[in-house]
Amino acid sequence: MAQVEASADVPVEPALAFAVSQTTGATRYRWDRFVREQHLLGADRPGKGVRTATRSRHGLAMVSEYVSYVPPSHVGMRMVRGPWFFAVFAGSWRFTPLPGGGTRAVWRYVFRCRPSWLAPVAERIGTALLGRDIRRRIAGFARGCADPEVLAVARRELETDAR
Repeated sequence: MAQVEASADVPVEPALAFAVSQTTGATRYRWDRFVREQHLLGADRPGKGVRTATRSRHGLAMVSEYVSYVPPSHVGMRMVRGPWFFAVFAGSWRFTPLPGGGTRAVWRYVFRCRPSWLAPVAERIGTALLGRDIRRRIAGFARGCADPEVLAVARRELETDAR
């Protein structure tokens, strides 16, 4: 299986970084330029087993399912339905505290392409394209973790969750 990974250090604690990563709607689109449209399916809040419909800026659509949801440390998802050329697609986002404050976010995607006879070439191309996208996406996340409007929404979500 092919893999791409990117990381960023952000100046907020892990709980807030995690909350930023799970924002939705206009707040999400403010920092996540990869996503053109995204919404939860049959749920108001993300969580293990919840499905999400996403359309990327490339126009590709995917339904994914949370396979883990453990605030503030990590979240994992797997593709349930998506572009024909992915036999498998999954991702994880991890958030760990930095010694001097702040959080290191590490995002990883793994995938396998089809048809199998074309996979070696397709996965090299996919690694280059997805690698560029994940680096841009985590850079947007880092900007979101410094954006007062995004942080205000994420803080409200944390307060709601605490109640």
